Amino acid sequence: MLKYIVDTQLPPQLAYSLKDLGADAIHTTYFEDGHLLDDREIIKIAIQEGRIVVTKDSDFRDYLFLKGSPPNLLLIKTGNIANKSLIQLIQQNYNAISKLYEEGNNMIVIDRQSITAYQS
Repeated sequence: MLKYIVDTQLPPQLAYSLKDLGADAIHTTYFEDGHLLDDREIIKIAIQEGRIVVTKDSDFRDYLFLKGSPPNLLLIKTGNIANKSLIQLIQQNYNAISKLYEEGNNMIVIDRQSITAYQS
């Protein structure tokens, strides 16, 4: 089972949707002062709990390539998108995303038209 931590700027509903799809998912607001967690704290949680960071924040991509942290990342590159549309996008592509992680990819980038996988 894949485990996710959904970053602060994304809706908590995304974590609930991932749970409905069979994943172990939490939103940063699950933690005390979670809306104030900085990137390093989120990375620490992801490493300790073996979670994939779900984010729109490109800083996490930079951390991954420069420092190898977080070890796994789902980067959403849709620009402004309604929460409902974002959740639908993830739901429609969840099987493909899961398969890419199972194949050993550690960063998945999803936009409105494509999914790209990377191994570092």
